[in-house]
Amino acid sequence: MNKKIWLSSPNMGGKEQVYVKEAFETNWIAPLGPHVNNFEKDICNYTGAKHCAALSSGTSAIHLALILLGVKSGDEVLCSTFTFSATVNPIIYQGATPIFIDSEDETWNMSPILLEEAIIDRIKLGKKPKAILLVHLYGIAAKMEEITEIASKYDIPLIEDAAEALGSTYKGKALGTFGVMGVFSFNGNKIITTSGGGALVSDDEDLIKEARFLATQARDNAPHYQHSQIGYNYRMSNICAGIGRGQMEVLNERVAQKRKIRTFYKDLFENIEGINILEEDKNISFSNAWLTCILIDKVKMGFDREDLRLELEKDNIEARPLWKPMHLQPIFEKYPAYTDETSERLFDIGLCLPSDSNIDKEDIRRIEKSIKNKLV
Repeated sequence: MNKKIWLSSPNMGGKEQVYVKEAFETNWIAPLGPHVNNFEKDICNYTGAKHCAALSSGTSAIHLALILLGVKSGDEVLCSTFTFSATVNPIIYQGATPIFIDSEDETWNMSPILLEEAIIDRIKLGKKPKAILLVHLYGIAAKMEEITEIASKYDIPLIEDAAEALGSTYKGKALGTFGVMGVFSFNGNKIITTSGGGALVSDDEDLIKEARFLATQARDNAPHYQHSQIGYNYRMSNICAGIGRGQMEVLNERVAQKRKIRTFYKDLFENIEGINILEEDKNISFSNAWLTCILIDKVKMGFDREDLRLELEKDNIEARPLWKPMHLQPIFEKYPAYTDETSERLFDIGLCLPSDSNIDKEDIRRIEKSIKNKLV
């Protein structure tokens, strides 16, 4: 069997081992250390965020953001429905209620129209939402101008889940830096990785200080172990941060590689009317092209996204359907949702194509051959 071509796998740049070796040599193996501090600075320098807390995952960053905004049992949080469950789970951790908002067609992200509709409706019901949790899907910027205006109009704090969008911008400003807080993920499949890991960023220094405090078991300032509130084991290790420092040095290279892969697919499908690629509006945003995603018109093409996925799978090439909307998930289907079926339609006809920055010329040839097997 041919080697596996992954959807998006870790890609080391070389300096990671240098930083990890340094951590071993200096015995900084503990959850904190100089690599953590420097990795946080690297993220701030890259994104323009003023403050950063390096954490154990993107999920932990979302959880802390909700805690810092005072989200508790009985509260409601407006949330993108077209996302991975890790976006929503922390809302449930807090005993709060997710209110799902559907996508719009252009970016596949949260619809500003449905967002405002939901806010008005929840306020009428006597439940003004405590926060907006917005996802930038597949590295594509949401309609930030409209969404930030709505958040400001109704005085609802905005959290950006930019787990898939490090390296992407909107009007020259990094995604993850528009809201009160922003979240990044460094899971193994992201554009850069720390093995596992995440970060919470904000321009509010007090929020990040409190996040670090809560993430290290909320230990009070005392010579003994004293705790006045519940804390969490959410801090990133010095070892993982060392990997992250090496990865940050090649982030722009990874973005360029991902965008080159998307260009390959654009050229491949250029004259095919029944296949459309998700792209940013280049007049206002820039995408890291984390995953290249397509929509397939079965009537025009004679096959659907599952047919193409299985064709690729035959040659050991990984592709994946788009996220199944959260309001359709068995665990979340009981919660309120403001939808117009956009995300349901996208899920039915959409496919994430292999976008691995490790892809070489032979891999590209195999991918092209497998796809063309369905196109003929």
